[in-house]
Amino acid sequence: MALDTVIRRLRDLNEPVPTPPRLPTDAEVSAAEQQLGVTFHSDFRRYLLEASDVVFGTIEPATITRPNSHTHLSKICGKAWKAGVDRKFLPICAYNGDYYCINVQGEVLFLSHNGWSSETWPDLATWIEQVWIEGSA
Repeated sequence: MALDTVIRRLRDLNEPVPTPPRLPTDAEVSAAEQQLGVTFHSDFRRYLLEASDVVFGTIEPATITRPNSHTHLSKICGKAWKAGVDRKFLPICAYNGDYYCINVQGEVLFLSHNGWSSETWPDLATWIEQVWIEGSA
């Protein structure tokens, strides 16, 4: 599945909330990379810039425009890295004490509180479709 397609689908599924998050600017995404000391995979960067304001279902991927939110990327990364997730993996979503992480190749991996799972997705678009969209349906 192409990232363009899945982002359009997410936008269609976006649920109204009293105070919706906003999309970050390119400068804010770059600042988040600098703060964390990482370079985001291009797919994750696109997600942040084009769909990180989407509210849908029970999966809450990382955001960067609300520093006090439990979904703020720096909070998710801090907790995951403190819990032992290798810094070569970027946690993009915390879920019930578990983490979905993206690697430098753009694959998404699942780390449960019991350790790495065999569950992987070849790219962010597939993870969004199978885990976030289909998992919330």
